[in-house]
Parts: sequence; C-alpha cells; structure tokens
Amino acid sequence: MKKNLFEMGTNWDSSWNSDNKTKEQKTIGEIKSPDKHKLHFAREKRNGKIVTIVKPFSLSDEDMQKLLTKLKKSLATGGTLKDDVLEFQGEVTDKLKDQLTKLGYGMKK
Repeated sequence: MKKNLFEMGTNWDSSWNSDNKTKEQKTIGEIKSPDKHKLHFAREKRNGKIVTIVKPFSLSDEDMQKLLTKLKKSLATGGTLKDDVLEFQGEVTDKLKDQLTKLGYGMKK
C-alpha cells in the first residue's frame, strides 16, 4: 500500500502536539492585603457597550471570586473575572471606587 502524501516522513508519536502555542502556567504572585493594592480603572467599548475594568488584584482565586460576587450584588450589574482583572458591565467607575474604598482597597492616583 502506498504511503499517504501528507505523512511524508512525519513521526506521529505521543509527544506530537497540534497546538504550537502552549499556554504558560499562571504564576501565583504575592498575595497583598487590600490597603497595599494600587488599582487602576479603565473603560472599554465592546460591541457598542461600555465595560469597566479594574486591575491588578493580588488575591487568591477564591478571594477574587468572593469580591466579585460582593461587588456585583452591591452595584446591581453583571461582571466577570479574568486572571487578575475584574470586568463589569456598564459605566460603574464612581460606584465601584466607592465600594472598593469602603472595603479598604487603595487606588492609583
């Protein structure tokens, strides 16, 4: 039987990976107390809607999730957690700053 033209000398052993871009593992940095944070706020427009972004947080994953849940309830808005960034639906920068200040987080000036 003839060899497949697409397998011209290729070795398909178990070490072969179709994804040539491997993701780096997230390194867990230093976990800081709320007063040591210097948070930065940004706004983006995505599909015509405004998203408020707050970063960087130096908390454990479960603490980040708890903080996100607490903030979403107090702001009455949707949001998500991506790496060390919190994203909220809508223009909620002022309310968000007030809530984070009450919780003791520091802001970048």
